[in-house]
Amino acid sequence: MTKSLIIKQKLKKYIKEIALFILIMTVIANVISFYKSMDLNKQKLQEMSVTLLDKTSYTHPKDKPILIHFWATWCPTCKLEASNIQSISKDYEVLTIAVNSGSNEEIKEYMSKNSFDFKVYSDESVFFAKEFKIAAYPTTFIYDKDKNLIFSEVGFTSTLGLYFRMWIADKF
Repeated sequence: MTKSLIIKQKLKKYIKEIALFILIMTVIANVISFYKSMDLNKQKLQEMSVTLLDKTSYTHPKDKPILIHFWATWCPTCKLEASNIQSISKDYEVLTIAVNSGSNEEIKEYMSKNSFDFKVYSDESVFFAKEFKIAAYPTTFIYDKDKNLIFSEVGFTSTLGLYFRMWIADKF
């Protein structure tokens, strides 16, 4: 056997092992997310009127699907997922709720430092976190245009996964 053939065989073996590892980790992450989301509030979304960080009043539109995302500035997984939320907020209705994340100024600084401009409500009193029964961060809810819960996710979700879920909420 030539050296290049041996290298190709080893490379194939490593690629297969990496792919299998990614597949197993994806399945495990989804099982954990499903388990953690079992206790979340599954009721129809009630009308929410809040004052955002930028001091504007916000009420979710009645005829559009909406993604509600609970996060915290101190959460490492939330930091990884924030760019995904930023991306989807450009195309869909997104309301994020920062929980136990410091003062409004600290959250604004975090947003500015990371070039984020999605809608943020600071849940300093953890009212909404309790209403939605949030136990871990990040947690994401996706509601259809009739405000029925379509998806809930605890933990990281990819941009593609968020777009796919919002597309489903928008079409059905």
